[in-house]
Amino acid sequence: ENKVKGKLGEALAKKHLESIGIKIIKENYRYKRGKIDLIGSQPTIDFIEVKYRKNDSYGNPEDFVSKRQKKNIIQTADADIHQIHKKKDIRFDIISILVSDETIIHLEDAFY
Repeated sequence: ENKVKGKLGEALAKKHLESIGIKIIKENYRYKRGKIDLIGSQPTIDFIEVKYRKNDSYGNPEDFVSKRQKKNIIQTADADIHQIHKKKDIRFDIISILVSDETIIHLEDAFY
């Protein structure tokens, strides 16, 4: 069930990103133990974490990106940068999706 929710959240995030001109170049990129939900390209390379929640009873979806998860995302992005995107500017974004009121929030440069 969580995988299905994750796929749905990522599909909604992808649709949103493409609607604002960000081309998705990779989905569910993995390196060692790390995973990045979406990698987008515009002038920058965007490493995007998607958080999808039914409601905000326990807090906003973006609040569930832990320090450890951020560290893993940065390390995983580092592998991609060295292999493919050596000379590009990068940023780390979070897409927060709240199902209860169909809210999608795009937090650009959310962490580093």
